[in-house]
Amino acid sequence: MIRLTRFNRQTFMVNSDAIKFVESAPDTTVTLMNGERVLVLETVDEVVARIVAFRREIWPAIGRAATAAEPQPCGVRD
Repeated sequence: MIRLTRFNRQTFMVNSDAIKFVESAPDTTVTLMNGERVLVLETVDEVVARIVAFRREIWPAIGRAATAAEPQPCGVRD
């Protein structure tokens, strides 16, 4: 999840996977997959940078968890 700021200066968290697109017209509008639109103070580049930073943070953790869950080969017995 990423933290964004509404025009009234209240921050909120949004699931970056729920974002359909971000546009600047001229204010930054975040459109969610459900069609809801939210005006935010951040620029389009700032929103994208937060999404990228969040995904870089979680993907290594997901990779470690997946590797730990993989069955380990058993030793060969005679």
